[in-house]
Amino acid sequence: WSDEFSNKGVPDPIKWNYDVGGNGWGNNELQYYTEKRKENCRVENGLLIIEARKEDYEGKRYTSARLITKGKGDWQYGKITVRAKIPDGLGTWPAIWMLASTTPLKWPDDGEIDIMEHVGWNPTYIHGSIHCKKYNHIIGTQKTDTVIINDCMEKFHVYGVEWDAEKVQVSVDGIIYLNFKNEHSDYTAWPFDNKMHLLLNLAVGGNWGGAKGVDESIWPRRMEVDYV
Repeated sequence: WSDEFSNKGVPDPIKWNYDVGGNGWGNNELQYYTEKRKENCRVENGLLIIEARKEDYEGKRYTSARLITKGKGDWQYGKITVRAKIPDGLGTWPAIWMLASTTPLKWPDDGEIDIMEHVGWNPTYIHGSIHCKKYNHIIGTQKTDTVIINDCMEKFHVYGVEWDAEKVQVSVDGIIYLNFKNEHSDYTAWPFDNKMHLLLNLAVGGNWGGAKGVDESIWPRRMEVDYV
């Protein structure tokens, strides 16, 4: 499974679905995620562009997009690499991450892997995390780490995860900075035998992304993805 984004127009519908809506997504985010709307999500010049815009839309003041592979790319174990350039600016919150493909999803019990998270108010830090019932940010036990990438907003870097039945390893440019091991206790600590799917999104504001405000003068902002 791969996408080099060599087509034009909307992302390949054989590979990508969309999460749509403006319900805050559990984090009080400010954007409405649209579907197949070129202003928010398009392929051009060999890149996937996910663009957050300041505009009134469906009762929200910002729009953006959240692409998912659920139903079209669901994997138990594997290696995923995403070459991407992330936006700058106060209020931006881009993410490359995975959720369990269980239906219905029970979060955090069924598992989440954050391959790359970035918040505009902490500009040079790349965050990787895992969440499950025993370890998650709601109860302050999430397994997380950071790496400093000074030019992450100017240049492309390769964000990756490799996982199997024993461990989850999160990396930037091939350098592992988060290593989470299966402690072989129970499902609350290791749901990562579930099949999981990939998500690419750019949120605006929210509990973390907007923790120090949102600069209303910077938009639009975009995340560019070279390949998955």
